[in-house]
Amino acid sequence: MNSYIEAVDFFKGNNPEKVAEEFKTPLYVYNEEIIRNRMHAVSQVITKYPYTANYSIKANTNIHLLKLALEEGLNCDAMSEGEIRMLEAAGFPKERIFFVPNNVSAEEMKYAIDRGIMTSLDSLSQLETFGEINPGGKCAVRINPGVGAGHHEKVVTAGKKTKFGVAEEDIDKIFEIAEKYNLTIAGINQHIGSLFMDYEPFLAAAQNFLRIALKFKNLEFVDFGGGYGIPYHKLDDEKPFEMEGFKKALEEILDKFVADYGYAPLFKSEPGRFCVAEGCVLLGRVHAVKQNNGHAYAGTDIGMNVLVRPSMYDSWHDVEVLRDGKAVSRDNLSPINVCGNICESGDLLAKDRMLPEIKKGDLACVLDAGAYGYSMCSTYNSRPRPAEVLVCKDGSIKTIRKRETYEDLFRLM
Repeated sequence: MNSYIEAVDFFKGNNPEKVAEEFKTPLYVYNEEIIRNRMHAVSQVITKYPYTANYSIKANTNIHLLKLALEEGLNCDAMSEGEIRMLEAAGFPKERIFFVPNNVSAEEMKYAIDRGIMTSLDSLSQLETFGEINPGGKCAVRINPGVGAGHHEKVVTAGKKTKFGVAEEDIDKIFEIAEKYNLTIAGINQHIGSLFMDYEPFLAAAQNFLRIALKFKNLEFVDFGGGYGIPYHKLDDEKPFEMEGFKKALEEILDKFVADYGYAPLFKSEPGRFCVAEGCVLLGRVHAVKQNNGHAYAGTDIGMNVLVRPSMYDSWHDVEVLRDGKAVSRDNLSPINVCGNICESGDLLAKDRMLPEIKKGDLACVLDAGAYGYSMCSTYNSRPRPAEVLVCKDGSIKTIRKRETYEDLFRLM
């Protein structure tokens, strides 16, 4: 594929160069139609039984995107008091918020309790804290099923070497604490990891998790977690996650569980990346091109402060080179390092990447930047964070987050 953004008309007829000139770079650009389509897809993962998709908002907390999730019928997961506040501001009622914190204070836990928001406890210690401050309450427990999967060890969230969840061998202690404080364990949840393109590990984990669920009586819900992957190697024609085959195979597993359990609780999943990643590109200006000891470098204003995933996770993001608003042909490629403007050797967006010739003044267009892009960016090197704009379904473009100013960096000092 020569250009993904042109193949899907990502800018809805708008010229990327004009967009970059108007809103400046670096710039996060979202496509409303793509995001809505992905959100709708995850809302239909299970249709035979009661089901809800909880968008895991840590992937992207922009309030305008949260409102899209609300309109598309998704519920949401929150990992912190701040994320709860974001969801409340976006209009989510308490029954559509699931608080899934990790190692939080009693005060933060109480914030959710006081609002009647269902909370999942990540450890026996946290369950004890919940019981102490809310005796007689109702909650969920996150189980570590002993297996994990993901594209990098830092995003594998279950298994023998992770901080998350209560181990299966400690389930009896869950019941002991629940009895001690007269707690109702309304649900259980898991999350094995992020970005799997082969759904077999997820299905195996779901089957194992349902085996564990049989140990709990009268569950109101069972939450399988998320992690559905997206094709980050689009320009090499990587195939997308095979959702239809996954849905069919999962339904067969659910059929057996429902027969064994006696009824169908509410099933949940926690998609994050799948909802928003493909609905965003990141535009940056090329300010320098040079050779260093036989290695080519293109220096852009997309530093690791703007997109940290490549530096933190060795993550791959396809990069398109845009000139005069059009994608440069990929017929003649050569290796080049695309880097940012941060004083770190690890500030590499793409290492030894095969790309068309890059010239000073070109735009670097980074694909699939909607998940863990802006939500993880920082003001490192005292650089204000970028703006975010949304390409609406009608082709109009609106600002959904203003660019920070230097004054903003001093505001709390």
